[in-house]
Amino acid sequence: MSGAAASHLPLGVLLLSGGHERAHYALVLATGAAAIGRPVVLFATNAGCRLLLRPLPAELLADPREAALAARGVAGLGALLAAAAELGVRRIACEAGLRAEGLAGAPLAEGVEVAGVVTFLAAVGAGQIVSV
Repeated sequence: MSGAAASHLPLGVLLLSGGHERAHYALVLATGAAAIGRPVVLFATNAGCRLLLRPLPAELLADPREAALAARGVAGLGALLAAAAELGVRRIACEAGLRAEGLAGAPLAEGVEVAGVVTFLAAVGAGQIVSV
């Protein structure tokens, strides 16, 4: 498949962890792909669902990496979350993951869907899935 054809296939980003480093890079991948015109689905499950909460959990924002990124001129979680929304990244919080983490019913960021893995897989279709 040519690079041009591949760029139109969806990219699924599966976020399994609630840590800052993985959450940050899931957003880097999602926004990067969306910026080049690729459809992107960010699916957060288990502790990864915390990235899609409103407001963003203080422990993610207080992570020392967030300050280090800012000091080095690298976009942090807040900027990347805003860019993901602006670029049309489809953001899905896993229904089972929310329940598993005791987050069922917690407020989610605007535009975040709650759905299951079948919805994620159907949205990605023949595209790629990257697990972070």
